[in-house]
Amino acid sequence: MTEFEDRIGYGFRDISLLEMALTSPSCRMERPELEDNQRLEFLGDAVFGLLSAAAVFAAYPGEQEGSLTVRRTHLVSTSALIAAAHRIGLGEFLKRNAGAGPLPKNAKMLADAVEAVMGAIWLDGGMGPAKRFFARLELPIEEKLNVWSDNPKGHLQVLSQALKPSRKPVYRVDSVTGPSHAPTVTVTVSVQGLGTATVTECSQRKAETAAATALLEKIHADGHPC
Repeated sequence: MTEFEDRIGYGFRDISLLEMALTSPSCRMERPELEDNQRLEFLGDAVFGLLSAAAVFAAYPGEQEGSLTVRRTHLVSTSALIAAAHRIGLGEFLKRNAGAGPLPKNAKMLADAVEAVMGAIWLDGGMGPAKRFFARLELPIEEKLNVWSDNPKGHLQVLSQALKPSRKPVYRVDSVTGPSHAPTVTVTVSVQGLGTATVTECSQRKAETAAATALLEKIHADGHPC
């Protein structure tokens, strides 16, 4: 554990907290008596929420609540935490079921474990070490937020509800033409107060994804962070 402590820049007084943070729920399949990292993940998520809110609040003094909420969501998204886990080599130390295969690079358990480690650090050392760990993860606080290509529909949903909780994207199939094996589908997505976008693709799924991307591009051009 000393090597991992060096990587995260914190030495634990109670090493059992770190061991718990690095124990995935799959371990309990073989050893039900083990305490996995889910409770620490819950705590760490709350600590990340506070620290990420403070970070974007300081970095963007001219932005209002809705925009700051979008930035905070991106800052500690699952993909951002997975990338951070790779930067500190967390996967090498994560305890899993002995029968588990190679750990996928985009495994959500990596993000969960980062949150659990944050929770463990906060319990063991308080907010000071937690802040230093947050900084060490090098999360993209000032990165442009038009990086929606991995999940444009999800990003549009987050953006819509961040700006106004009651809003949500509405997708409408305008037309389906051509043979069943090679259709042409036109879809319009709309969000109240943010606009609409219409796209034609070869399937409804692709059309909805492309429409979400098109609307995000419009929203970004209008000055909202996406």
